Amino acid sequence: MAEQRQITHAIQTTNLADILERVLDKGIVIAGDIRIQLADVQLLDIKIRLLVASVDKAKEIGIDWWEHDAYLSTKAKTKMLEKEKARLERKVKLLEARLPGPKTKKSS
Repeated sequence: MAEQRQITHAIQTTNLADILERVLDKGIVIAGDIRIQLADVQLLDIKIRLLVASVDKAKEIGIDWWEHDAYLSTKAKTKMLEKEKARLERKVKLLEARLPGPKTKKSS
């Protein structure tokens, strides 16, 4: 009788959620440059950098620009508006200082 041999394959299945979890945990950087030149004259130079990571990982490596962007953070927007208000108040005071004082009526 011939001996039957079975070939076993170890197949590791990884779903999209597992891959995404790994990428966000470790982070991934994609970088590229586009340069357009015509007769040794540089017309366009674009540097593209993409970082995909979790918020925690990004903060760990020192990236937190979204916390300071007024379009993405209400705290940053409030801070920006307070600075703008203070700037405008200073400007109004300077303009008021340039105005001549109130004219007094002569009593008859």
